[in-house]
Amino acid sequence: MTMNLRLAPITPANIDTALAVEVRPDQGRFVSPVMKSLAEAYVHPQVAWPRLILDGDRPVGFLMAFLGIDWNGKGLDFRSGLWRLNVAADAQGRGVGRFAVTSVAAEVRRRGEARMYVTWHPGDDGPEGFYRKLGFRLTGEECEGETVGVLDLA
Repeated sequence: MTMNLRLAPITPANIDTALAVEVRPDQGRFVSPVMKSLAEAYVHPQVAWPRLILDGDRPVGFLMAFLGIDWNGKGLDFRSGLWRLNVAADAQGRGVGRFAVTSVAAEVRRRGEARMYVTWHPGDDGPEGFYRKLGFRLTGEECEGETVGVLDLA
């Protein structure tokens, strides 16, 4: 089946659709629900970039990027990358995650940055293998108990 993936900003017309995106039950410990992400986007509007991932008109995922966040709160290290990725349980293994990462990378590049960051909860069956396959390398850092990865975009 050919996929016609695209991103859509979260609007009053599609917020319920976005909130309905759920990962597999065994993945819930690795990613926050869309509702939490949208609450964080509300309180961090200057850096949050939430998007619904659609296949045609069918919701297949949700992503939220962070763009130009003050990484350590000291005004010296500003970073951009993938904050959250929720791929609907029935859409996994079909390229939705790769599309999400590629889309965020394009936005980060468009804003003139040469690196993209991601964090993930470590653990068996977690997303580390997925991100490493896409070229992210470990930075050796942790952020709020999560592993930090970086992808060079140049």
